[in-house]
Amino acid sequence: MPKTYRLTPAPGDPTRKVPFEKELNAEQFRVVTSGAGPKLVLAGPGSGKTRTLTYRVAFLIHQGIPARNILLMTFTVKAAREMLGRVEQILGSRPEGLWGGTFHHIANRLLRQHAQRIGLTPHFSILDEEDVRDLLSSCVKDLKLDAAPKRFPKAAVIESWLSLAINTRRNLSDVVAEQGPQFLDQITDIEQVAARYAKRKLQGNAVDYDDMLTLWLKLLTEHPAVREQVARNFQVILVDEYQDTNRLQFEIIRALSHPHRNLLAVGDDAQSIYAFRGADIRNLLDFPKVFPGTEIHRLETNYRSTPEILALANASIQFNREQFPKTLHAVRESGEKPAVVPLTDGKQQAAFIAQRVLELREEGIPLAEIGVLLRARYQAAELEMELARRNIPYVVRGGVRFFEQAHIKDVMAHLRILANPRDAMAWERILRLQEGIGPAGARKIWERLLEAPEPLQAALKPPAFPGLSEKATRSFRRLQKTLQQLAQGRDRKLSELIGLILSGGYEEQLKERFENARDRREDLEQLMNLAVNYGEVDRFLEDFTLREPFRGETIKGWEPEDESLTVSTIHQAKGLEWRAVFVLGLAEGQFPHAKSVEEERELEEERRLFYVAVTRTQSELYLTYPLTRTTYQRGEVLQRPSTFLQELPEDVFELWRVGEESAPLRQLNQLSEEDSQEPEPDWPI
Repeated sequence: MPKTYRLTPAPGDPTRKVPFEKELNAEQFRVVTSGAGPKLVLAGPGSGKTRTLTYRVAFLIHQGIPARNILLMTFTVKAAREMLGRVEQILGSRPEGLWGGTFHHIANRLLRQHAQRIGLTPHFSILDEEDVRDLLSSCVKDLKLDAAPKRFPKAAVIESWLSLAINTRRNLSDVVAEQGPQFLDQITDIEQVAARYAKRKLQGNAVDYDDMLTLWLKLLTEHPAVREQVARNFQVILVDEYQDTNRLQFEIIRALSHPHRNLLAVGDDAQSIYAFRGADIRNLLDFPKVFPGTEIHRLETNYRSTPEILALANASIQFNREQFPKTLHAVRESGEKPAVVPLTDGKQQAAFIAQRVLELREEGIPLAEIGVLLRARYQAAELEMELARRNIPYVVRGGVRFFEQAHIKDVMAHLRILANPRDAMAWERILRLQEGIGPAGARKIWERLLEAPEPLQAALKPPAFPGLSEKATRSFRRLQKTLQQLAQGRDRKLSELIGLILSGGYEEQLKERFENARDRREDLEQLMNLAVNYGEVDRFLEDFTLREPFRGETIKGWEPEDESLTVSTIHQAKGLEWRAVFVLGLAEGQFPHAKSVEEERELEEERRLFYVAVTRTQSELYLTYPLTRTTYQRGEVLQRPSTFLQELPEDVFELWRVGEESAPLRQLNQLSEEDSQEPEPDWPI
């Protein structure tokens, strides 16, 4: 019988003895040096969670755990690279074999090792977003659903439903009922598309991003040998941004850690703001129940913000009931109190922000270190107009400028034709929106129209153009009706003309084409509100067009390092920071969103969104809201300050008065609910 000889793993790299206690604060040190078992680390904003995670990995390696037996999961490739680089820097050498990356990165490595168990070969393809939509479109055509008389959702919309259903572990029909109830009567057809899509992927030895996680979970739950092997490989599991995990990711984590329970999850319930993407805050709140014996650690020392900023953040988040309470403490010296700034209307709000941005720059804060944060994309419209007027360079994070968005340009193309019936680009744009009319067809129709003395009048004459398919003919007739109403209603209010475009078919196209149709509809409501201030289509179009060329201009004397002001939704700003931050539109019904007040759960998510916004700044914070709002339905409407402002103690902010028209915050609280609430929009017909 041969003698067995076992190698003992060497301790961490001796080239650098890491002084853990010296390089960490007391809270971080307790987490880094804690023992085995489940741990939940509640890491407040700016508290050094990345530092804590990377030093924890280094500590484990120093304790003799091989790097190859440690799994570190993050939510972005950038975060993974940063963390692995920091671990290498701490240790003084590369930790060979350390498993680090996003959920999908780890899944890819494991699936290729065990592909045959799940009906694939190790060389399977991974479909990107464009591939997925192309394949879904092909499945719709295979089933001849694109030729049906009734509108069928586009591939991008179906993809969003499928993904949400998979990641939240819900039935597709439930997701459609919630996200696109107008398509619920077509659920059988949608499910057939989903089934054919799954079959086509399997036939092509391909997976999409969601498959990678579902198949990973399948390996762990249906193949005991694989589960045991993976458990041996991953003796310690660390998960970053745990509050952003969805139900599917939670089930993977639970299955991975079940044998040894050596799981450390870092997150912050106060920063859980992605429920609309499927993130489930219960994963974090229920962690101690799911993993009995959990050690709870809090990182409450904040290195980013002044005490005054943190006092406001702490005062706000305490109103959430569903949370692990914590109090942020500042390391930085005292600064100015946050400013609450009531303003007359949206125009004055935009003027104040633009002027104050320029003043901050003069005071030594570069544009690149100033952020303007929004609850919703539509709130940027008036601000972008003001920034353009003042030639202040700005970038929109995670998207395009308000007036450059596809749905805004679609509606404006209709108005351009009304103003200039020979506008070829506008004609091609609206023609390509119609079902059954592609680029070639749109060009042929336009060329025929161009032959007529009056293209718009020619487009309105029956019969429709010969050679069009039955579907194209139906959609062209709908367009004819809309154009007829626009032509006959030239003297109507501009906001009413936009309403005619929506009710004439574009609102249905929104729902059919875009997975975020509700947000885009809000943008178009804002466009209608802006149109109230214009009497003529021409002037509105001029302002819309002439704001674009400023893009490359800069104010004389500005240096390249000034870069640009950042305008961002709060969701896109998470994880970022600036020296000065403006949070605009803090009026009831806008932030928090009107629909969130119906449920405590949704209101608490809105408050977490506010908490994330105010903790993005280091030194300067401006919270603004307009006292009135001009709407296309009711004209000028009084607005109440946001719940999140009303509930703040007065000693955590300073009230600024701009001009003589602003009123004290507490006085505005007396506005009646009747004056401050708007009805659901009813598009003109």
